[in-house]
Amino acid sequence: MKRGQLSAEDQELWDRVRASAQRMKRSNLEPQRFDPDSSLPAPAVASPRNIRKAQSLILGKPNPPSRGTTHNLAPAIHDQIRQAPVQMDQKSFGKLKRGKLRPEGKLDLHGMTLDRAHPALMRFVMSAHSQGKRLILVVTGKGKQRDEGGPIPVRHGVLRHQVPQWLAMQPMKSVVLQIAQAHISHGGGGAYYVYLRRHR
Repeated sequence: MKRGQLSAEDQELWDRVRASAQRMKRSNLEPQRFDPDSSLPAPAVASPRNIRKAQSLILGKPNPPSRGTTHNLAPAIHDQIRQAPVQMDQKSFGKLKRGKLRPEGKLDLHGMTLDRAHPALMRFVMSAHSQGKRLILVVTGKGKQRDEGGPIPVRHGVLRHQVPQWLAMQPMKSVVLQIAQAHISHGGGGAYYVYLRRHR
């Protein structure tokens, strides 16, 4: 087949399209002239609501959420921990929240990368459980503001968000009974109490 020629299949398709097409009338092709004397209906007032509705129809976008909703898909980590059900004894939990219980071990993850912090946390938790410890303290720090304005937002306090997720995964999940934000005397928002199950 030479360049610029249709294949037999394409030619057959083109012939079918041409056969089904209808010629337009010449009057439809001429541009419409504007007559200032003709009576036209008054244009509709463009309210913000009408504009949003038109944009959603044209662009195929859903209507924007109402003002009461937030765009944060995941709640803040301290809210998640605070809303978690209490698994340990209520009286002990009350003492824990007031900083009255003393941790039997402490791990400081300050300055560690995620790939260094995860194995360190796992070793520390599993070792503390095997030694029969019940309450340990994990210090993550509150995190530094490192968002440099790139297209992808950087989470503030990566370790502070990641540590509770690691503690909720196996094998640590099987030995952790409760996670709570530490009292201000033990680090506050930059540390977690990890209450371990009894060693059997």
